[in-house]
Amino acid sequence: MTFTTRKAALSGLGIMGAAALVLSGCAAAPEAGPSESAAPDFKACMVSDAGGFDDKSFNQLGKQGLEAAADELGIDIQTSESSTEDDYAPNIEALIGEGCNLIVTVGFLLSGATIEAANANPDVEFAIVDDSLDADFDGKNDTENGKPILFNTAEAAFLSGYAAAAYSKTGIVGTFGGIQINPVTIFMDGFVDGVAYYNEVNGTDVKAIGWDKESQNGSFTGGFAAGVEAKTAAQALLDQGADVLLPVGGPIYQSAAEAIREKGGDIALIGVDADVYETDPTVADLLLTSVLKGVDAGVHDVVVAAAGGTFDTTPYVGTLENGGVGIAPFHDFESKVPADLGAALDDLKAKILSGEIKVESPATPK
Repeated sequence: MTFTTRKAALSGLGIMGAAALVLSGCAAAPEAGPSESAAPDFKACMVSDAGGFDDKSFNQLGKQGLEAAADELGIDIQTSESSTEDDYAPNIEALIGEGCNLIVTVGFLLSGATIEAANANPDVEFAIVDDSLDADFDGKNDTENGKPILFNTAEAAFLSGYAAAAYSKTGIVGTFGGIQINPVTIFMDGFVDGVAYYNEVNGTDVKAIGWDKESQNGSFTGGFAAGVEAKTAAQALLDQGADVLLPVGGPIYQSAAEAIREKGGDIALIGVDADVYETDPTVADLLLTSVLKGVDAGVHDVVVAAAGGTFDTTPYVGTLENGGVGIAPFHDFESKVPADLGAALDDLKAKILSGEIKVESPATPK
């Protein structure tokens, strides 16, 4: 595990661009209050999950949101990077010992350690990305000082599923995940529903493999690391004819990219969380789009509120409506997708926002 600390100077940096409007950049999440209201001695801290802060995904976005808030407010920040799940609780405890006023933990897997630490340290404020802090599943936050940062990524993944079906030449697209948890399956639910909607309105029969929404069963690697398991999962989908892959789980997309290059052909990759075209140029040529989750925007908003004395435990939920989720531009694939696809997705987004199309998942944040 590693620790870093810094004093951020005022520089007026904004939130990073991953929370962009569908196809052309999303509006920022709810705006923060004036920076002059922040306590000058406030210290905001963050613990990554085992993916680390260089995962080019949600840990990295979380750190960017923390740093953007610090640059805006001139506050101290400190980060702690976890190597394994065994690091979560000790890393949180270490940051408590460092005098952190707010500790943001990144990822569902830190839920238990976060709840325990929050309840044992009522004078410290906590927030967690991708978890509702409801260990007993009674629909209530199990802490009085913890704030969930959640995302209805099914809405954005629905758009990506539609786009994948429109691009596919084989009529088969696939998805697989890291671990079968809500923040992963919500992408997969939205994706397969988007494919189904494409078939409904276009009279086609594109198949989505790797995930069955009705039974909630599908293909998972068992972790969020790139490696043999992720590459094998990708190869299995490619061997069934899939020519678009949506790997959900941080760095596992890197192994999917390896499998795609070995397979050859016009196979496309869809990224998650960040605009992977921007964060990882090594796979840019493979990317149809990315399903964006504005972790940076959510973290920024929570840090600014806490530093300004307006922290509360009401969940932050990123949606298409508030710009907390979206999909990235087609970038190099702009000339490879149907000419009317952008307009179709704009229309689709409008129908989701109006309620004409309801995108639902068992994992949708309540």
